[in-house]
Amino acid sequence: MVFKLQNRRLMVCDCEKTMDLDSKKLQSCLNGEGELTVYSNLCRAQVEAFSQAADDDSPMMVACTQEAPLFREIAEEKGGRDIIFANIRERAGWSEAKKKALPKMAALLAEAAYQSKAAGSTPVVSEGVCLVYGAGQAAMDVAVQLASRLNVSLMLTGSDDILPPSIVNVPIYRGDITTARGSLGNFEITVDGYAPTLPSSKESLGFLMERNGAVSTCDVIFDMSGGTPLFPSASRRDGYFHIDPTHPASVAQAMFEISDLVGEFEKPLYVTYNADICAHSRSGKIGCSNCLDNCPMSAITEQDEGDGVDIDPLVCGGCGSCSATCPTGAVTYAFPDRSDVISRIQILASTFVQAGGKNPVLLVHDESHGSGLISAMARFGKGLPASVLPLSLYSVTQLGHDVLLGAMAAGMDQVAVLGPPDRMDELPALEGQIDLANAFLEGLGYGDEARISLIVERDPDAVESALYELPKFKSLKVSDFTPLGGKREIARTILGKLNENAAEKIEILELPENAPYGRLNIDTEGCTLCLACVGACPADALADNPDFPQLRFTEAACVQCGLCVSTCPENVITLQQQYNFTSEALTPQTLNEAEPFECISCGTPFGTKAAIDHITKQLEGKHSMFQSSEQAKLIKMCNNCRVEALSNMGDDPFAEGKRAPVRTTEDYLLAEEKALASGKTPEDFLD
Repeated sequence: MVFKLQNRRLMVCDCEKTMDLDSKKLQSCLNGEGELTVYSNLCRAQVEAFSQAADDDSPMMVACTQEAPLFREIAEEKGGRDIIFANIRERAGWSEAKKKALPKMAALLAEAAYQSKAAGSTPVVSEGVCLVYGAGQAAMDVAVQLASRLNVSLMLTGSDDILPPSIVNVPIYRGDITTARGSLGNFEITVDGYAPTLPSSKESLGFLMERNGAVSTCDVIFDMSGGTPLFPSASRRDGYFHIDPTHPASVAQAMFEISDLVGEFEKPLYVTYNADICAHSRSGKIGCSNCLDNCPMSAITEQDEGDGVDIDPLVCGGCGSCSATCPTGAVTYAFPDRSDVISRIQILASTFVQAGGKNPVLLVHDESHGSGLISAMARFGKGLPASVLPLSLYSVTQLGHDVLLGAMAAGMDQVAVLGPPDRMDELPALEGQIDLANAFLEGLGYGDEARISLIVERDPDAVESALYELPKFKSLKVSDFTPLGGKREIARTILGKLNENAAEKIEILELPENAPYGRLNIDTEGCTLCLACVGACPADALADNPDFPQLRFTEAACVQCGLCVSTCPENVITLQQQYNFTSEALTPQTLNEAEPFECISCGTPFGTKAAIDHITKQLEGKHSMFQSSEQAKLIKMCNNCRVEALSNMGDDPFAEGKRAPVRTTEDYLLAEEKALASGKTPEDFLD
């Protein structure tokens, strides 16, 4: 019977015996079905074994990524098969660990079998309209060569060394781009000094009708101007190429890549957004701006109308800093989402420990930077330590404190994040999340030394040294939990598990400034229970009582955005960063309540005594509408009685004017007779 893991037929190769693999032990570690065979040359001499396995239409997993193209080709010849690949060679087998790497191999295979939910996508269409932006003959040559594949226009920043072409293959203009926005298929630029060429240019290019503020659109931009990039994080702006014009290899590579950007593409939707729980602003007052402050691509902007933000999915580069720092979970990473990331970490930790592994360390890396370093360590160094379990993500900056702490609750002794040095501008948000997670761990008694660290290196030897020199910590218990719900619900589940497993359980943990957890402190003497804070709270942490003048607060829901503080007219609210582990945090607590004020006319409660007294003191005798004692009594009446009293005073704003008398023909005739007799006008005798 063939061996299956998560209903997938597993085929493992020790790559010509360069890995120490025991099929029986690996089979036992994986707890799969059937008998596991370890091949030694599955991609060459034993390829027929794979071909025969592919005759079956059941899903497959091959423990090899190097020869994935070959295996896919064979599978396609068989009619197409559901097949995935796992790398256990560079990540485990090729290391000094040798046999000790077996638990890690089992963990990597088990994690690879987990299928994350697919992220959504949005279509992108490029018609191949290309702008080449640069100076001199070099820009001209690039534009002419690209014209065979793209619809090219040339924007020159300088033309001193250009000979006017005898045949104009591309439109030529002069100008300086002052602003640019958009992405692949939808760029818009503004140009100063814009001028087309003179057709009669003889010895050198001439230009005419120069003007500023010219606007144009294109699908792709080839920027070889050598100046400042037109966009932040330019290397990740789809459709924009910022190339050093003095580096021929870079120019050639960019020309090759840009030529393929014609047609319809699918771009992943890296994040989702729920405006209902966004804490950005209320009524023009700013609360949280984490996503705006940490987006390196400027893909997030304030809404023109409303209290939330707008995220442009075509500009978004997928760094995930917005999701990591969002206190409410309004912005959620979806490539993959946090539930899937935590589930994969749980599989890694539990499989590793059950297979006999000790002191597991989670190494989170991205494919573009981290995978190359791991491969270099495996090929030229000692390879990863046996206890280091690599987890590949599209972007490591998507990690929030919830996921980092989830790794600890899952049983990891520590977490090392391999940060990309070429994206230093994105790392502060990640560093803040690491600091917050470490503050929780230290406060819970898991040691004074940080269990979560960030490694930012290009040199594989430096990364290898850092991993082998990681401190040893007391192992953590593997907690069984399901990461369901939103960001805060998952975080609360994880923190509850960590508190349960701590040497001493605590109830209240003080947190550093700007932490997204805490309570409110209210000066009840100054609070009039106007409840403006309730209307401003985006997380429903504050609520009123419809039956009694009362302000209630649910601490677990508070994100410390400060909108209540900025909205309070009496300035009596302050924030206190802390985490409450008790059940009281989940239950609404009364912060302030007051004696209800009864209408002096009908006795109906309609406000608080403190509020009415405060308003009376502010208005009585000081406002034109409340000069007399009778007018001041209006403040102490409910809406119905106030309208009735105003009517009785003769100051009823809704009262109609006196109706004019009805005049008949006889009235007009009589008025004329009297006028003739007296010498007056008829109007003098009309009532």
